[in-house]
Amino acid sequence: KQIEPLEKFKIRYLENLVTFLIILFCNNSSNLRGILNLKFLFVIITFLIFFCCIFLANDCLTISTSGNSGIRYYIDCIKLFMQQYLQNKKGLVQSVFDRVYDKYDLMNDFMSLGVHRIWKKNLINMMNPSLNSNLIDVACGTGDIGKLFLDNTVADLAITCIDPNKGMINKGKEKLNKYKNIDWIVAPAEKLPVLDNTFDFYTISFGLRNTRSISKALSEAYRVLKPGGRFLCLEFSKIQNSNLDFVYKNYSKLIPLIGGFVVGEKEPYEYLINSIENFVNQEELVSLIEENNFKKCLYRNLSGGIVSIHSGWKF
Repeated sequence: KQIEPLEKFKIRYLENLVTFLIILFCNNSSNLRGILNLKFLFVIITFLIFFCCIFLANDCLTISTSGNSGIRYYIDCIKLFMQQYLQNKKGLVQSVFDRVYDKYDLMNDFMSLGVHRIWKKNLINMMNPSLNSNLIDVACGTGDIGKLFLDNTVADLAITCIDPNKGMINKGKEKLNKYKNIDWIVAPAEKLPVLDNTFDFYTISFGLRNTRSISKALSEAYRVLKPGGRFLCLEFSKIQNSNLDFVYKNYSKLIPLIGGFVVGEKEPYEYLINSIENFVNQEELVSLIEENNFKKCLYRNLSGGIVSIHSGWKF
């Protein structure tokens, strides 16, 4: 089928438009901070979808053998755009925690009314570590899980605490300066600088949803665990009771305001609340863990499903 001159003009116009928008975002994404980044992404994606729908309706998105036009070309453009967003997500999350790490523990107490301490103790109780076991705690924050682990095993046992945020690691070192046996490492969950088959336990608390790739993070967890090692994830989940869900969602709306009052910025907490709402449910996370070779995977809801502990074994 011959493409009419007007249709050729439409195709060329859309090619140039998509290319311009992608270059614009790629070149300026590093200047966008926090929630603004997500808003910008949403506007651009909506814009692209809108124009693609128009061109599909006009029957001018034909498959082209030239390789530089047609629907396949625009799909490749969108894939490139989404790939750039995934690469930039690290910068977005880094920006969020760069702005809140100094009062991270205080805000955890405000947001959960102190209940996060009970949730973390439940994680250690579910782990039930032996006295000679070792731990890697990923997305460790300021080291709460590592401290609880040492307090419940042997205080001089060597453990590893990893977080992608240097400020958070420094805050943890300051808080736990009496614990000289903690190896603090700045690294992402998707690329852990440790050897295979090293640890008896892997924990990640309120950090899995902030990773660039959940699957890569789970794959790394499997790699660093010893055969017979156990994976445990404490994360926000989906509430089972509708009345509690109603109360919690309305309370969540106050958290950015609390963040504005305590930390001086509410935007990072708007991002955190959105990340909780968009995270997978309990059963979906079990499936993701199983897909990464873990066995006997299960979860336990805490506080009606506000959070849950997921567990899996490496056999």
